[in-house]
Amino acid sequence: MTVKFITYFAGITFLVLIIGSVIFYRSLPGYNYDSLKKGVNETTWQPPDTIKLGFKTSDNLIRYGRSLIANTAAWLGPQGAVAHISNGMNCQNCHLEAGTRLYGSNFASVATAYPKFRERSGRVESIAFRINECLERSLNGQKLDSGSKEMTAMVAYIKWVGKDVVKSKKLKGIGVQEMPLLSRAANPENGRQIYTSKCTSCHGAQGQGLTSPDTLGFTYPPLWGNKSYNVSAGMYRISRLAAYVKYNMPFQPVRTEPQLSDEEAWDVAAFINAQDRPKKTFAYDWPNIKTKPVDYPFGPYADNFSEVQHKFGPFEEIKKAKSLLQKKPQ
Repeated sequence: MTVKFITYFAGITFLVLIIGSVIFYRSLPGYNYDSLKKGVNETTWQPPDTIKLGFKTSDNLIRYGRSLIANTAAWLGPQGAVAHISNGMNCQNCHLEAGTRLYGSNFASVATAYPKFRERSGRVESIAFRINECLERSLNGQKLDSGSKEMTAMVAYIKWVGKDVVKSKKLKGIGVQEMPLLSRAANPENGRQIYTSKCTSCHGAQGQGLTSPDTLGFTYPPLWGNKSYNVSAGMYRISRLAAYVKYNMPFQPVRTEPQLSDEEAWDVAAFINAQDRPKKTFAYDWPNIKTKPVDYPFGPYADNFSEVQHKFGPFEEIKKAKSLLQKKPQ
């Protein structure tokens, strides 16, 4: 064989090995499509691992906090071992993998962000305040005593999850993603078809969810009805639900690229939030009505758009009107 042929053969062999390695890497169970776009260590948040915890009192408190987030119903649900103050859902039904999953409403930025002022309540909120808000709204339940062991444990766990996050550093996969607005209103009837084909296997034809094997809570949560989140929950804002659906549903044990288009996510969110659910409201919400989000579905408003349009859109004209209002002198 000539030197030229040997060089050519070696080059082809090397190229085949490179392509094969990439294909093999992408097939691994832990493959994350974000990691090929940019270096994982540079841009993507990596949650801490509980396996590295020791056995000090503080470590055990963090473990208990994680269990309360992951198995809320077992501790605080209708048959809870500690109290009966929630609807049977678990915090991790929304905050996936106990608040550590990328794009899954994780707790990464909470430790560095709180306490902070929020327009919804018109006050500076602590982590404990936000936990109680979730218990009352998303779990349609009651508050925990802020000094209780359970509250102390959940706060400790959430702070531990975000312990390595630097406030000034922008990381991928944390916070709530923004969805591009549709040029039309979200369509519940389109959403019904998407729900039937994509969602019923886990959440049921009637949105009833799938009861966990121990019957204490839900493996997959109910999306409407009296055991679901109430109308004051963050998920009742269609943009929040659409973003959550877009980046997390249909659920897969290992994250994959989004399986629904933006329009499908908006429409299925519209269908879900068009269904009946507990009607629990809070008098202190949005004391400054000018700051209400464009998709907050309850008046009064500082603009002239209807509650229906604020619920389903289109939102672009509401967004423009809100921007003009905010620019007006007080």
